[in-house]
Amino acid sequence: MAASPPCLNAAVSQRRRSLDGRALPRVLAIGGSDSSCGAGVQADLQSIAANGGQPVVAVTALTAQYSRGVTASVPLDPALVVAQVEAAYADDGPAAVKTGMLANGATVELLVRQFRATPPPILVVDPVIRSSSGAALLDEEGIEALCARLLPLASLVTPNVAEAEAIAGMHVLTLDDAKEAGRRILAMGARAVLVKGGHLAAAPATDLLVTADGALGFAGAHFPGREVHGTGCAYASAIATHLAHGCALDQAVRAAKGYIEALIGTAVRVGPGALMADHVAAAQMVQEGAR
Repeated sequence: MAASPPCLNAAVSQRRRSLDGRALPRVLAIGGSDSSCGAGVQADLQSIAANGGQPVVAVTALTAQYSRGVTASVPLDPALVVAQVEAAYADDGPAAVKTGMLANGATVELLVRQFRATPPPILVVDPVIRSSSGAALLDEEGIEALCARLLPLASLVTPNVAEAEAIAGMHVLTLDDAKEAGRRILAMGARAVLVKGGHLAAAPATDLLVTADGALGFAGAHFPGREVHGTGCAYASAIATHLAHGCALDQAVRAAKGYIEALIGTAVRVGPGALMADHVAAAQMVQEGAR
C-alpha cells in the first residue's frame, strides 16, 4: 500500500480528539441495511468512523445477505426514510451526506425533495443499482429518478464500471471509455464523477476522477482473486468523510483509496463467497503506515 496521504493522517489523528465534544464532522449515510454487516449502512458507519467522522444513518431497505449474495430485500416506507434524514438534521446537521442503495423511485423522489429544501454541504452519490452478485437494488423508476433528479444535486458520483455503463448508456472497457462515461454523467448535472476501475480489464485498480477541468487517474495496488464485500460502500463513505474534513476532492479520493487498499489487504474469509472487510485492521494498517 502507498504511503498514507497527509489528509488521511490528519483525519485519523482527529478521530482521537474532541473539542467541546463536537470535533468530528457528522456524515449521514443513506442506504440499505446488510445483515452480514459487509456492505450497506453497516459498512458506511464503520468506514466513516475509521476515517475520522461521526456516522449517522438513514436506512432505506432491509436486506438478508451472506458472502455469496443477497437472499432477500424489503424496502422501507419512503416517508420513514425521510423521517430518519430529518432526525439527523434535528441535531447538528451533517457536514456531508452519502447515498447508497435507495431501493425505488418513491424514495429517490422524496430524498430529492428533501435535498432541495435543505441542500447538503456535500452530497456523494454512490449509484447502487445491483449488488455484486447481481441482485437488483434499485427499480427502473428509481434509476430514472436517480439520473434525472438526484445526480444534478451531487458533489460527486462514484459508479463502478457496470453502473457507469448503465447510467452513461455505453460500454466501458478502457480508461478512455471511463473518461467518456464520466463526461456523460457530468452532463447530467453532477459536479464530479469517480469511475471506479476495479473491474476495468484494461487498467485494473485505476480509478478516474472526471470534472469540468479534465480527468485525473488514481492508480493503486491490484489484488487479483480478492473479492471483498462492500468496498464500494466503504470507498464512497470514506471520500465523503474526508470531504467533510475539508480535504480537496483529489486529496479525499487519494486518502479514501489508501484506506480501501488496506481494507482489501486485511479482509477475512467467513464463508464460501466474498471476503469480509475488517475495518479495525484496516485503520490500524493506515495508522502504522503514517508513522
